[in-house]
Amino acid sequence: MVRRWETGDITAQLEAINASFEHLHPWMAWLPAPRTADEQRAYNDVASTNWPPPDGHFGYGIFDSDGVLLGAAGLHDQVGPATLEIGYWCHIAHTGRGVITRAAAALTEVALRLPGIEQVQIRCDAANERSAAVARRLGYRLERIVARAPSTPAESGHGLVFVTRRRSGRPSAGGG
Repeated sequence: MVRRWETGDITAQLEAINASFEHLHPWMAWLPAPRTADEQRAYNDVASTNWPPPDGHFGYGIFDSDGVLLGAAGLHDQVGPATLEIGYWCHIAHTGRGVITRAAAALTEVALRLPGIEQVQIRCDAANERSAAVARRLGYRLERIVARAPSTPAESGHGLVFVTRRRSGRPSAGGG
């Protein structure tokens, strides 16, 4: 299940992020060091109470049927008109099970049904093969490769921009 963050999610967020730190840190600029409780509380206070979020970052938790936090995903209004970007991370204990692919598929469908949204992007570094594989599995098309300064330890400096677009007024799983 993908749902908005709630105020009671802070402990699960903090535990998942810190348990996954070695897995996430190489790719996530927002995670230069393990999170403190105060840092996570500040994030959760904004994410769970400000809707719509003033910064254009719509954050969601990904939970299993027992309420266990599997990861997170977001829709981000930061890349241009009529476009949303999907971002995601997975708890290290749940990688390789399709958690992120299913969540990104659901967010793609929702995003392309929003008024005024014509395309959705997934952006990642060329060295982040797992993230690129999510976009490819969902039928996103690699639109371009952009040079950029690395902002995390594992980045190559080559950003991949995958795109899927609405077709004939309806969502399109395969871009185009």
